[in-house]
Amino acid sequence: MTFQPRMTSHREGITVLEDLRWRRWNGAVADLWHAACDAGAHGEYVSQDARLFVLLEHTGSDLELKLGPSSREVPGAKAPQHLSFVPAHMPLWSRMDGPMTLRHLDIHFDVTTLATRLGEDLDAGRLATPRLRFTNARILGLAQLIAAACEDPDSHHELYGDALMLALFIDLMQLGRTTRRKRGALAPWQLRRVTDFIEANCLRSIRLQELADLTELSQSYFSHAFKAATGLAPYQWHMKARIEKVQDMLVDADMPLTEIAAAAGFADQAHLTRVFRRTLGETPGAWRRANRA
Repeated sequence: MTFQPRMTSHREGITVLEDLRWRRWNGAVADLWHAACDAGAHGEYVSQDARLFVLLEHTGSDLELKLGPSSREVPGAKAPQHLSFVPAHMPLWSRMDGPMTLRHLDIHFDVTTLATRLGEDLDAGRLATPRLRFTNARILGLAQLIAAACEDPDSHHELYGDALMLALFIDLMQLGRTTRRKRGALAPWQLRRVTDFIEANCLRSIRLQELADLTELSQSYFSHAFKAATGLAPYQWHMKARIEKVQDMLVDADMPLTEIAAAAGFADQAHLTRVFRRTLGETPGAWRRANRA
């Protein structure tokens, strides 16, 4: 079933200035809002799903945030741009003492799908702990790129926004390379079937359900078993296979980098270069020169 954010809200003195712009990826929905607020404007919001509120820019008075109508304002950053993580089912109240305009991004997380995709057991305590008005330059930078993808949905390949959202969620949940209890790994025939399928289809988006179906396992069990067998989450193996295809094209073909990026499913040459450098430590052009000399 397609993930649909479930949020109820009550607002007074707040006017939406533009049509909502939004994007959906596998495990999250991002909404971009632009609004004007009167003096004394306020709102109450309750989401059934965990979400990240990102204040991208505002003019006028400060935005007050708290976890209930009678609670004290939660202390935090007074910076013009800040972030707030709101756990599922937790109410958030906002109030503006004076007139203001604001542009903000809401990212609603399908936590079950994201945990399955990442092959990680997420920290329940972290998911249940609100973090209001905090700053983090890396998360904010990723959120700004996601907002740009909402504004111009045709400017990038779907995988571009999907990768940004996953990176943001990994940073937000502070997921790292930790030693975890080993789970049962895929059987050799299952692993071979899945890796052969990824190899043959790596230049397109591959749904997790497609891979799970090949092994006759649930998505959650498959993700853990695949990571136990390979040390990588399925999406990481998929990206590794795409980069290997790019390496083949760099060596065997005289295609310009722009054409290679398009053929490999990247948004553009810059997107390919970022992923390639992050994976191999050098640019595609430098790697080609070193391996075709």
